[in-house]
Amino acid sequence: MKYLIDTHALIWYAQGNNELSNVALELMENEECYYGVASLWEIAIKQKLGKIDDQLSIVELDDFCGRCGFMHLPLTAEGIEITKSLDFIHRDPFDRLLIAMAMEKELTIITRDTIIPRYGVETIW
Repeated sequence: MKYLIDTHALIWYAQGNNELSNVALELMENEECYYGVASLWEIAIKQKLGKIDDQLSIVELDDFCGRCGFMHLPLTAEGIEITKSLDFIHRDPFDRLLIAMAMEKELTIITRDTIIPRYGVETIW
């Protein structure tokens, strides 16, 4: 199975935060995991707004993900096209992009978000 890491899980993993579930931690350390540019962009915006600390730059976080063995999942025109078909159950544009990316590549999303599964994508936490 292949996994797409949701933004909060990526942040918590990088911080060593115990909010990350044992299942998520195990998957992230032992399975094929991807992270998206949408997550990096969301983190940059939240850092600018002061919602999360900015001790780790986006470039450093990207490098960290590579060292952890996470694979970068690019945003594609096809993925963006999928967002047009999504109902507005989830208003967060970053989550909508991640949902579309997971649909496009048939990935399970590592997330504790309870709204995302309503789109019919597989999630695990």
